[in-house]
Amino acid sequence: MIDLTLCSCEKSLLEMVETFAARNKENMIYQTSLMSALLSGVYEGETTMADLLKRGDFGLGTFNELDGEMIAFNSQVYQLRSDGSARAASPQQKTPFAVMTWFKPQYRLRIDSLTSRQELHQIIDQKIPSDNLFCALRIDGHFRHAHTRTVPRQTPPYRAMTDVLDDQPVFRFNSRAGVLVGFRTPQHMQGINVAGYHEHFITDDRQGGGHLLDYQLEQGVLTFGEIHKLMIDLPADSAFLNADLHPDNLDAAIRAVEN
Repeated sequence: MIDLTLCSCEKSLLEMVETFAARNKENMIYQTSLMSALLSGVYEGETTMADLLKRGDFGLGTFNELDGEMIAFNSQVYQLRSDGSARAASPQQKTPFAVMTWFKPQYRLRIDSLTSRQELHQIIDQKIPSDNLFCALRIDGHFRHAHTRTVPRQTPPYRAMTDVLDDQPVFRFNSRAGVLVGFRTPQHMQGINVAGYHEHFITDDRQGGGHLLDYQLEQGVLTFGEIHKLMIDLPADSAFLNADLHPDNLDAAIRAVEN
């Protein structure tokens, strides 16, 4: 019989690599699993919040059983729940899909007038014009409105994410200060991640938020920067190995669940 387990020396090497990456805080996106797997109903993973914080201090994703949205910044992770509320996530909670980075913005812009989501995206696109690069962005400010949704917790047997959307609650946070965390992903990465802009929001009191559908910023600070590296950890469980990761309607399905 062939023993495929890691020997102690290999484990030590992996630990050394992780420690080196954390200490140097390389400008790289770390991702666990694929968006296409989440779309297909792979809602359970083994990566914990504590694991994610070894890979970055900033990011977004979801929780096992699709139990709310995840937002992370300043090395703090929050769970945005299906009732519109938010709470600090525990280090032991797990995720089936998440994206993290060490946030190192290259640009900072003060916004002092009412600005739409599309206008903010145009500002970023003008500074980072190539769609072939990743971008991480953050907004700290006062929002005229933030329109969000959060998918409710699922139970086995899991339905595909497109079917789950029929039950999604939506919320409107009006005239609220808060933090937006987001990524712009190249179009050629659709299915691996979410192509285009993917953004989550949490209120200033850390009591509410969700996946952003639309927003208007009244005033605040936009910070963002480009990222050139991507690292992906693929699951090895049967749910992932048996999932259809490239259905015919992949692009349309992802756009439907995100927008």
